[in-house]
Amino acid sequence: MLCCCLDVRRFVSSKLPALFAIGLFAGLIGTASVAQAEVQTQTIVYNDGDVVLEGFLAFDTSVRPAGTKADSGKPGVLVVHQWMGLTDYERRRCRQLAELGYIAFALDIYGRGVRPADTGEAAEFSGKYKSDRELYRRRLNLGLEQLRKADNLASDQVAAIGYCFGGTGVIELARSGADVNGIVSFHGGLDSPTPEDGANIKAQILICHGADDPYVPKEDIEATIAEFDANDVDWQMNVYANAVHSFTQPMAGNDNSKGAAYNEKADHRSWDAMRVFFHELFAAKQAE
Repeated sequence: MLCCCLDVRRFVSSKLPALFAIGLFAGLIGTASVAQAEVQTQTIVYNDGDVVLEGFLAFDTSVRPAGTKADSGKPGVLVVHQWMGLTDYERRRCRQLAELGYIAFALDIYGRGVRPADTGEAAEFSGKYKSDRELYRRRLNLGLEQLRKADNLASDQVAAIGYCFGGTGVIELARSGADVNGIVSFHGGLDSPTPEDGANIKAQILICHGADDPYVPKEDIEATIAEFDANDVDWQMNVYANAVHSFTQPMAGNDNSKGAAYNEKADHRSWDAMRVFFHELFAAKQAE
């Protein structure tokens, strides 16, 4: 197994201020509101030409993220699925985001009803888009357009998160020049096929990576960081010990020797890192 064990001190960027002060984090744990959660969901059908796509929207009108103003629109988060397509996993993440006060939309890259039957098909399906970044970016941006149509969305407060294939996707979304405040990549691919496209990136970037992920070569990580640095991208990277690929996904099992496995500690830590990252993005934006 190819093991990519990284020095955390090397790959956590110094470009952002320290975010994990105890006081700030304690304030976020009880974030948005004491109101009873009333998450509402909708299935959203949209198109890429003749291809029908089917996404999932979740929101809660009774709660707002901490630090945001009650008389303004709510921040939105685009969710990009892993290689099995839009599943109950992404729907659960949307509900979690809605409980925190965000408007969350899980897009559909593959098409309505187009879902891999197994990991072999998943590799085939995801490979189609990884080998055609123009098509991939178009589907990503179409999903972003759907999120922007949501009622009560603050159009200038939008982020995107993605898992595995989707973790690659949110970086591609940023490289496309999409107007988003920030992106979070959870155990995503970190190759840099067109480093010149780093000049298009407007978003701040948080990468959450498993230290022992065998599917992300050290060379890819270094190339992506070089791309970001060459284009003055505001980035940070958290590396989680004893974590391999898919560390946020319980359906991956718990056998690290397979290269993809769930890690409860890394899952919780990365989710909390995302929450602090979003607080920095959106609270600062509303203070302008």
